[in-house]
Amino acid sequence: MKNLSATYSRQQGSQEEQLIYDYLIQHVRTDAPGQLVEDFRRLFVEARGFRHPQVYVALEKIVKRKNNEDQFNYFFNRCSHILINHWQMDVQSHSAIPELIALFENLAPPRSGYHGGTANRVRYLVKSFTQCDEYVKLQRLARVVNNKLNPDKSNIVGNLIHRYPYLYNHCLLGDESSEEHQQTVRKIKNQTEKRFEVNLSRYVTYKVRLARMSRSAQPPPEKGRIIRPVKNPTLLKDKDLNQALKHYVGTVDGGYTYKSLSQNFLSHTVHTQTFGRYKDDLYEYILTSLDPKYSKGQFNKNLYQLLQNTLPECNHQKPSEFLMLRTSSRLMNFLVVENGKKPDHYVFVDMVSNMGVTRTMGLLLKVVLVSNKVKPYLEKRFSILFNHYESFTKEGVPWLVKSLENLQLAFSVHFGKVDLSCLKQVKMG
Repeated sequence: MKNLSATYSRQQGSQEEQLIYDYLIQHVRTDAPGQLVEDFRRLFVEARGFRHPQVYVALEKIVKRKNNEDQFNYFFNRCSHILINHWQMDVQSHSAIPELIALFENLAPPRSGYHGGTANRVRYLVKSFTQCDEYVKLQRLARVVNNKLNPDKSNIVGNLIHRYPYLYNHCLLGDESSEEHQQTVRKIKNQTEKRFEVNLSRYVTYKVRLARMSRSAQPPPEKGRIIRPVKNPTLLKDKDLNQALKHYVGTVDGGYTYKSLSQNFLSHTVHTQTFGRYKDDLYEYILTSLDPKYSKGQFNKNLYQLLQNTLPECNHQKPSEFLMLRTSSRLMNFLVVENGKKPDHYVFVDMVSNMGVTRTMGLLLKVVLVSNKVKPYLEKRFSILFNHYESFTKEGVPWLVKSLENLQLAFSVHFGKVDLSCLKQVKMG
């Protein structure tokens, strides 16, 4: 999959490109979304003329330039986002976003490659755009937006993207994303997080009320006061969701919660004199979350070796934020997955298989709670796994779906605004 050229910037855009940008900026404010989708189809799919001749002439000049495939990708991506970013601000226009992106899903192949008339050159370049990473990001964005309008019933992992806002920055944005598009994604992300937290809070309140009622000696409420059922907001079974919530909210080790464990660790290491000692303390902090049977195997040896080999030349220095972040990022590479080019994740699958998803995600949460700045590293690691398994069915990678759902829960409990303290007062069934 190709990336857009990082060297091509707005300053390098031509007058012809600016003319088309200006046209879209002007008309997205005045024209109906359906008209703009039709404009896009006429201009970039049919490419045989346009209702405003000067716009088509500008497009002709753009596509006649030599060696301009990367430049066209940047230009075309920006054209798309001018419309998308504006439509996102108006709920009534949201449906136009997936309609726009759907225009490019089944393009007719260009005749005899790049050469030929303007129409054929445009088709060739647009078809080429659908092979780059930015088009994949557009498709994901369409799924996120479209799911709010028409919940997706398909069984493919890629169609679950709307459920996991912590993946949005890495799956919907690129290095070249405009500030306007970053704001759009940020807004969608905040809305998705808030909606999940509200639904989770309602579900927990419902379950707590049921639990209290079942233990109460009082008669059941009158017919008009029957507790209305609330749907489980996750893809986990009710039993698994309840256990995961109790795990992330309650005590996990010696009567301590994950938050108190991390605070104890930070209070202790603030006085640590050397980076080498800090790594030893971090090793012990991680091991306390592991099943002893599992940690006595190869895992603890590999973990210890990884930490010892992390910046050993700095062992006698005082721990700094840079050294601690660097260590945590290497931990995430080891515990989850290293990078997209080498997406090996044997350690993660092994942990899930031996300790279960909830305890494994709890271990990762412990590392993140040591420093909030580690959170984006973990999100990036899971975006790599998501990209790797995007075309799989949910049944094909159940461990991944459960992991994604558990991470969403863990993040909501520890970094969101949802109050689940009532869970500590009852045992949920």
